Amino acid sequence: MSKLILHPYSIYRGEKTYTIITSGFIHKDWTHLIFNMISYFFFAFRLEAYLGHWQFALLYMVSLVFSDLPSIVKHKDDYWYHSLGASGAISAVIFSGILFDPRSSMYIMFLPIPIPSWLFGILYLVYCWYASKQSRDAINHDAHFFGAISGIFITIILYHQIIPHFLQQFGL
Repeated sequence: MSKLILHPYSIYRGEKTYTIITSGFIHKDWTHLIFNMISYFFFAFRLEAYLGHWQFALLYMVSLVFSDLPSIVKHKDDYWYHSLGASGAISAVIFSGILFDPRSSMYIMFLPIPIPSWLFGILYLVYCWYASKQSRDAINHDAHFFGAISGIFITIILYHQIIPHFLQQFGL
């Protein structure tokens, strides 16, 4: 794990740059992996049908890298900071899926009522931004936030019609 985990201090100094990718394929524990896999399961296959095979792979891999770049800059002088997991890429998949179907309902753990996916997206971004500023846990909230943002931008680049499609879902 120590050879694969993201270490911004090293990357910023030109070492272990491969961990920008490898860190997305290791997880802290089974719970972390299973939560990412469940999120992937509910969004990825439908999104791949919308985008296409290579476009989906590109979205996933590019967002995996882009989601970690802000963490690398933010923690470039913090020798003890490490990060791992695919949550940034998973966030990109979820937010790309939201662009295609913003009026779908989503259930969140421990909340027994469905909420519209567009509302989930807003609440998720606000939470990630707030949690990143607080930094009270070992979760890379910046990767979640920037993964979501990269998912939006990459989807717009790959599928130019997504903005009119998104607006049309609300009668605009």
